Amino acid sequence: MRFVPNSQIKSKEKIVEFLKQERIGRIATVDENGYSFIAPMNFVYHNDCIYIHGFPRGEKYENIQRNDKCGFEVDKELAFLPSYFFEPPTDASLTDTLYISVVIKGIARTVNDDQEKTNALNKLMEKNQTEGGYQRLKPDMPSIRGVRLTKIIPNTITGKYKLGKYWKPDEKKRIAQRILERAVNLPKHTLEILNITGLDALGEDITKQIAWNYSTDLIQMMGYENRTSYPNISLYVKEDIDW
Repeated sequence: MRFVPNSQIKSKEKIVEFLKQERIGRIATVDENGYSFIAPMNFVYHNDCIYIHGFPRGEKYENIQRNDKCGFEVDKELAFLPSYFFEPPTDASLTDTLYISVVIKGIARTVNDDQEKTNALNKLMEKNQTEGGYQRLKPDMPSIRGVRLTKIIPNTITGKYKLGKYWKPDEKKRIAQRILERAVNLPKHTLEILNITGLDALGEDITKQIAWNYSTDLIQMMGYENRTSYPNISLYVKEDIDW
């Protein structure tokens, strides 16, 4: 994965933090005809490896048996920026997306040690079911023996992000301003483009609050803070964000 310098995530801590937050990644293997095979998977980052689990058989496992080199990718779309956020507003080529992504290249290994499987699967449960309410897995459980666990041992981990760090200051501030304006004027649309479900069941006030909170968090990631309360906007530079 090649980067222009202004998009690379330089902080290993930021990459690890991102991997621990996101739930879905995509493993890429090579099939017997040389084609890439990509599958979305639940995963956990544990002991500097990626762990994925699933049924004992499947195409990705057959591919790994022939060629244990693989890729793993995790991404998150933060915001779609329409053309009218930019100048001139009708230039469709200016549309953009704010995002974070991480790409791993490594070696896939089947985990046969029941204790290692137990530890990784418990970490997966801790990550996804943070409210608890379940019995922790133990090595002697049939479910441990029945599940297939694969770990990806990274050779390289690279990340990239786009939060407008290298935009011109006036342009970056204008985009942050318009992100908040969209949350105020089009709160439902703000959430719809994030593929948030169940919006029709939410009241107008709750939809507005969620859209505002999300957009406020986003502009903070861009390095701004809004020093007034909803629906007023007054942006100040908070810090120079460098991942």
